[in-house]
Amino acid sequence: MTAQPISADQGPDTGAYQVIRLGDQSAVVVPMADFLKLRALERQATVEAIEDAEDAAALEEWRGRDFSGESSYVSAGEARRRLGLER
Repeated sequence: MTAQPISADQGPDTGAYQVIRLGDQSAVVVPMADFLKLRALERQATVEAIEDAEDAAALEEWRGRDFSGESSYVSAGEARRRLGLER
């Protein structure tokens, strides 16, 4: 498997970090100092702060999929039908 760089307009805002594609996954190349800083912040964060960060990351991931046309929409009625919640 090889890493292929992708352009900034193919996903969420990653700032100055380079984004690469590994198979069907995207990855961000982060300098070691930044990685260690993020790990230290994660270790010191409250459970609530980590949950908030996970929620924000999930939203950014969805926005990236939506931007690239990988998301779709269904009506509320169709969603209820698919979930077996018909009235």
